Amino acid sequence: MYSWLFLAILPLPALSVLDKTHGVPPSLVAKYAPANSASGAGQTWTCLDGSKQISWNAVNDDYCDCPDGTDEPGTSACPNGVFFCKNAGHIGSTIPSSRVNDGLCEPECCDGSDEAPGACPDTCKAVGEEYRKKAEAERKLRKTGSKIRASYIAFAHKEKKRLEGALVDLEQEIATREKEVERLTDIAKRTESLSAKELERKKQSPLYQSLLTHHTALKSLQHDYKKHTEREKVLGEILDALRTGYNPNYQDMAVLEAVRGWETLAGLPHINNVRKGEDEDSAAAETPQSPQEDKKEDEEDGLWSAERTERELNKLLNVDHVTLLLEHEKVVGEPSSHSILLDVTAYLPDSFIPPYLAFRENLLSWLELLGIKAGSSDTSSEANRARQALSDAEHSLKLTRDELQTAHEDLSDIFNAEGFGAEGEWKKLDGLCLEKDMGEYTYEVCLFDEARQKPNKGGSSFSLGKFTSWNKLAEPGTPEYYTRQRYTQGAKCWNGPQRSLELILTCGTENVLLTVSEPEKCEYQITGTTPALCLPVEEERRDEL
Repeated sequence: MYSWLFLAILPLPALSVLDKTHGVPPSLVAKYAPANSASGAGQTWTCLDGSKQISWNAVNDDYCDCPDGTDEPGTSACPNGVFFCKNAGHIGSTIPSSRVNDGLCEPECCDGSDEAPGACPDTCKAVGEEYRKKAEAERKLRKTGSKIRASYIAFAHKEKKRLEGALVDLEQEIATREKEVERLTDIAKRTESLSAKELERKKQSPLYQSLLTHHTALKSLQHDYKKHTEREKVLGEILDALRTGYNPNYQDMAVLEAVRGWETLAGLPHINNVRKGEDEDSAAAETPQSPQEDKKEDEEDGLWSAERTERELNKLLNVDHVTLLLEHEKVVGEPSSHSILLDVTAYLPDSFIPPYLAFRENLLSWLELLGIKAGSSDTSSEANRARQALSDAEHSLKLTRDELQTAHEDLSDIFNAEGFGAEGEWKKLDGLCLEKDMGEYTYEVCLFDEARQKPNKGGSSFSLGKFTSWNKLAEPGTPEYYTRQRYTQGAKCWNGPQRSLELILTCGTENVLLTVSEPEKCEYQITGTTPALCLPVEEERRDEL
């Protein structure tokens, strides 16, 4: 009786001798053989790190002899050992030796080889089939996605070729425009030298001085307008945050009055009605007067709308007052009508007309010299036209140079690992806007540009930041580098930091946003898929090998 009890408490190796290669990965099986041809206790084996020679019988005997733990690949005797599960029908895997014979069936060892025989069921066939099914679906997805990605790369090469051709054309155009500017500069200098004195006399007119005063006033008003507009925007964001975030059950009359006042001013429905699901139109109908109605009344009174002010005020400020003055004098100086009665040549025979015209020109010249007749404004008009032609030419030259610089920058970014990728696969998506409706808000991400949070029931939208960088924790050019985009410096939260966004992308056959979350206050995280991350299947297999 006692002998059977003694056998029951013996460890597994005492009951059955483990195979020497139990727990050994296939790549190392050849190294688990006796070091000499002796038999029995005379056989030896060397630890894989070469530090020690032990008896061949000591391998997998549940006692750790080697410092590197390689003498116990199939037991938990060595704390630094590693156990290999063959997992026939699936994929082999390794686990720490400390998890061998611990009474738990490890999911990595679906064949149950990490525990005593019969303790864990062999599920490798079912697990392997499920794995292969998922792997095949993943392979098909990546195969389809990689074809789309290849079209993105083809687009980048076409764009590169287009930009290279555009650079040549732009450089030739700049050379032509530079010559034209040089020619017009010479003409303008010569013309202005003739009209400078006359122009200075005209500038003393009350009209010109009034124009300068109005210009200064407009510039001052524009400065104040921009300052107040920015301030109004910030206050609007603060009040929007207060409106959507305050507790209506907490009856603070100051907060309530501030919210109601902002809703009336901005033409918004009361937030309590919106929360109850009431029709926004009916709520808005109770508002005394919306900003759209104010805008309509202003336009009927002849006043400019804010949009028109923003659009056209700069045009007024950029008017050339000298040109305006000269054009005015040209119009005022022209006769209102032309009568044949005042045309002496109409009464002269054809043979007398040339001598008459010559006599008239000489007489007018003498009258001007004697101060009896004021000089003609033709010289001033010519100077004005020359100056305008030069200004137009210089402006065209600047625009062409800017276009050339932009083309150079675009060309350098197409195949830049830190820009649109080493293969240019992201160029096609530059500026592509993706949206995700989350009920209360719609989130929009315009790739490489800006991300925004837009309320679905009225109110101001908020910037979540502008594109700043790819994944800084990965090496540029690696697949992991392009799985994350950072958008920073968004609108400031009320009582919080500036909003920011991290866009996490994976391989997919469509460019789409999937989920939106806010792990930290005003720090958003959006997941999505894109074909730009679908590497060719053949490349991935080579990488694994």
